[in-house]
Amino acid sequence: MLKAFSCASDLLTETEFTGDPSGLVWIDLINPSRDEDRAVEEALGIVIPSQADMAEIELSARLYHEDGAEFLTMTALANLDTDDAIKMPVTFILKGTTLVTVRWCDPRPFSAYRVRAAKQKDTPSRTGEHVMLGLLEALIDRMADALERLGTDVDHISRDIFRNKSRNVSKKTRDLQAVIEKIGAKAELLNLIQESLVSIGRLTAYHGAMDDTPRKSAVNKENRNLLKVVQRDAISLGEHARGLNGRASFLLDATLGLINLEQNQIIKIFSVAAVVFLPPTLVASIYGMNFDIMPELHWDFGYPFAIFLMILFAVLPYLFFKRKGWL
Repeated sequence: MLKAFSCASDLLTETEFTGDPSGLVWIDLINPSRDEDRAVEEALGIVIPSQADMAEIELSARLYHEDGAEFLTMTALANLDTDDAIKMPVTFILKGTTLVTVRWCDPRPFSAYRVRAAKQKDTPSRTGEHVMLGLLEALIDRMADALERLGTDVDHISRDIFRNKSRNVSKKTRDLQAVIEKIGAKAELLNLIQESLVSIGRLTAYHGAMDDTPRKSAVNKENRNLLKVVQRDAISLGEHARGLNGRASFLLDATLGLINLEQNQIIKIFSVAAVVFLPPTLVASIYGMNFDIMPELHWDFGYPFAIFLMILFAVLPYLFFKRKGWL
């Protein structure tokens, strides 16, 4: 799908792509066909990277200049409202005042920015660079909302772990096993957000370092300030994500420790029960022997005496363990 946008009265307006890039500030390629790629390549004199090229992790394959254009690839996230977020590379191509975006997913910030830019005027006149910075800002805002939600979820998980008053050991262990799955899902999403923020930080740093032209006009100054804001937000959110990831790792270790404690408690109960019933079993075994000569065999009080010994030798170990604090 190919969408083209021009700037009319400082508002972003969708227009038909005729092959002439003049007047266009943004060309958006979503799951593009080869014909759509070729049309944009002929119009701007560039080579659009393939999906495989965009997925490469080498920095030189993601951030470079070619044919008078600047190619900037980042990792974008979709489905951030759920724990099943997906990551896909998004490439920004700046050629003059025109921006080309190549993407194979549709993150919500792109559509949100289009709607906002079509209704709200910004201070500078929109150029391709300004659109790119606006998209990056929208992506960061989206990730900030996701981090806020993840922080709340981590707080709830922490309360569930450390303030659980359940006395049912088996049920509590099953609950903790479910908590491990939740923590794993949150940690995976945090890792994806960190990866995306790092890619944005590298993209903005490269773009700022490679642009050596003097910025004296109001438009360029505003774009430079917006670039600094995007860089600062990416760095601060990255630190926040690392902090949440550390908390998730701590909660995972704590949950595993609690499960081990619960299992040890079960094993201890079985061990104590075995020790408590061992002396009565010994008494019963002795008086259960069928020898001809046994002093208590014909004793009238033999049976109550044996029962009394079994109860006594069962109670004494129990009281001993209780006094030692092992129960």
